[in-house]
Amino acid sequence: MSATRLSLIAVLAASLAAPAAAAVSKEQLQKTLEDNPDLVLDVLRSHHKELMEILNQAVQEEREEQAKQEQAAQDKEIADALVHPIQAKIDAKTHIRGKENAKYTLVEYSDFQCPYCGRAFLTVEELRKKYGDQLRFIFKDKPLPMHPEAMPAAQWFEAVALQSPQKAWQFHDKMFENQDKLGLDFFKQTVKDLGLNVAKAQKDAQSKVVADKIAADVAEAEKLGFSGTPGFLLNGVPIRGAYPIDTFDSIIQRINNKQAKN
Repeated sequence: MSATRLSLIAVLAASLAAPAAAAVSKEQLQKTLEDNPDLVLDVLRSHHKELMEILNQAVQEEREEQAKQEQAAQDKEIADALVHPIQAKIDAKTHIRGKENAKYTLVEYSDFQCPYCGRAFLTVEELRKKYGDQLRFIFKDKPLPMHPEAMPAAQWFEAVALQSPQKAWQFHDKMFENQDKLGLDFFKQTVKDLGLNVAKAQKDAQSKVVADKIAADVAEAEKLGFSGTPGFLLNGVPIRGAYPIDTFDSIIQRINNKQAKN
């Protein structure tokens, strides 16, 4: 390698390590690169370790900043919802588990085939056990298109609910406990095991009544900004994702603190 080339590489190398006040000016560096564009590769090869450290640090800082921004946005959304709770529609068709006068209402928009919803199912069961009659749980359908058995499962769930709202909850539990078995044969067998009319359930699953119910749930979820699953409203406070029980506990504490001040 020529002396001129070595000196040019040295200039570039110095510019990587030198602070802003170093002797290598921006103009010198720019001219060097314009006259010798292939030198960039030489510098990358000669200083790949330093460059990787710089890149890794930049990526880490970007992630940390993004996490801070997301946390700040989440905190603001929770604070706003504590003052102005987000309301989900609750009517005669709503699937409710628990007492009407419960202190806390947890609404979930969910997908029977979603693995994160499977984890959320376990968290909801923990919450129901922990808070007992203080918590009522509402389930709403949000089958995602990338899960082929999500819509059929939702249709059969709604069909079962037309025969027996109580047994629909048993069907709900079976779906999440056996996500790897979802399919027509499993739906039929579960309905049969529940002592319900399988032929009627299969017909109702394809009915307009069921289609309209699922479409209404999905539309409500999307209106409230729940693009994925699971999505929750805890006394009107949104929780976007399959968070652990501690997250729900912390929001309940904030709800209690707000009520104590009023």
